[in-house]
Amino acid sequence: MKLAYWMYAGPAHIGTLRVASSFKNVHAIMHAPLGDDYFNVMRSMLERERDFTPVTASIVDRHVLGRGSEEKVVQNIICKDKQEAPNFILLTPTCTSSILQEDLQNFADQAAMKVNSEVLFADVNHYRMNELQAMDRTLEQIIRFSLEKAKNNGRLEVKKTEKPSVNILGMFTLGFHHQHDCRELKRMFTDLGIDVNLVIPQGADILILKDLPKAWCNIVLYREAGIMAAKYLQKDFDMPFVTTTPMGIQNTKIFLSELEIALGLNKEDISFQEYINRQTRFISQAAWFARSIDCQNLTGKKAVVFGDATHAASMVRILACEMGIRVSCAGTYCKHDADWFREQVIDFCDEILITDDHTQVSNMITRIEPAAIFGTQMERHIGKRLDIPCGVISAPVHIQNFPLGFRPFLGYEGTNQIADLVYNTFTLGMEDHLLEIFGGHDTRDKEVENSMWSNAASTELTKIPGFVRGKVKRNTEKYAKENNIKEITVEVMFAAKEDAEQV
Repeated sequence: MKLAYWMYAGPAHIGTLRVASSFKNVHAIMHAPLGDDYFNVMRSMLERERDFTPVTASIVDRHVLGRGSEEKVVQNIICKDKQEAPNFILLTPTCTSSILQEDLQNFADQAAMKVNSEVLFADVNHYRMNELQAMDRTLEQIIRFSLEKAKNNGRLEVKKTEKPSVNILGMFTLGFHHQHDCRELKRMFTDLGIDVNLVIPQGADILILKDLPKAWCNIVLYREAGIMAAKYLQKDFDMPFVTTTPMGIQNTKIFLSELEIALGLNKEDISFQEYINRQTRFISQAAWFARSIDCQNLTGKKAVVFGDATHAASMVRILACEMGIRVSCAGTYCKHDADWFREQVIDFCDEILITDDHTQVSNMITRIEPAAIFGTQMERHIGKRLDIPCGVISAPVHIQNFPLGFRPFLGYEGTNQIADLVYNTFTLGMEDHLLEIFGGHDTRDKEVENSMWSNAASTELTKIPGFVRGKVKRNTEKYAKENNIKEITVEVMFAAKEDAEQV
């Protein structure tokens, strides 16, 4: 066990709670000690929604430890059934309940006989699963339970819709721009004459899961959660699914081509190629921007990409293939999906880093010294410390990445958002440079306090634009240390610059 103050993916129960709170009329009861019930605070703070079903904590205290938890857990389920009358109650284990080796499955079975709601125990292993894996497993478990129950009751809808239709799987609360991406995908499908049968689980009523088999195929936009459910639906209901994430011009084209095949459409039904050409030329500005002088000025600049498997892999392809930017290192914290990630990025980057340790990511960025970073909120913190601009492209994120305005990352409108993000990230810091030129502020004048620097060298350093000053300072100090130079002068600065150019 390792103590950490930053985690890219949380514990398994957070993933289970994200699934439960994404559905309507589903109430999660978490068996945990006091202090582990921070999900409600996090959820209400980050998601800009009017209301949501809060999670109830069945607190593990000294009395529970003394006589066992069954009575308290069962009573909490009965109480919530009477108060809220949900369609579904999800009993959620935690690390504590796993350590205590309590039989929560038995608790759920006992409570199910005393309430009107359906009661399901979230069967996730807290020792082997993280937040994302638990989301994937819990969603599949709920869908399987609901469809099997509907089948046994004779209420299962298996007749396909008349028009081509799809289910969108894996839209969760606290997801990175999930609601915006879903809105953009719906627009694309409307243009193509394809109906959206269900969006699961975000905002969906648990009772309509019986209609899932009516769609012609399923779409999994993010690898982190939804693939297990799609594989189950393919096996039991012969439903094809598409897993290519439509992020960037090339991947969006591949996504639509795969969707056309999955739907089994003839060329005469819907002209996908015509739609792709029209959207690429008139909706997406990214193809034009990639050939503009602004983007060409970025050619060859070094970037580091780190995030979840879906967004990091897509971002690497966008930078390398669509914008001509060198990706020095591509990485992900999704260690369970490492093989897929390597396969996706190996031809488009210099090196690959698979880790969930933020210190390794920090050391890698410090060593490479890229011109820009594209990562999570943690990489943004790292970049701020190193004076390297960072564009956030993946969860975990800060509240600023839950915007009220329309900010998709997928589809053709998403290509515009990403192009803006890339350009603005690389040019970040220019504003400080202009402010210094025109005397807007003097905070940078006090930046150099290292005793190694002479007064003349310190003055020279302050003349360098702020967005590259940190890199120049580090390179010069490294050069001085390697050559056993005790004082950094202007001459040493120029010598360090010439040495770096030769490398």
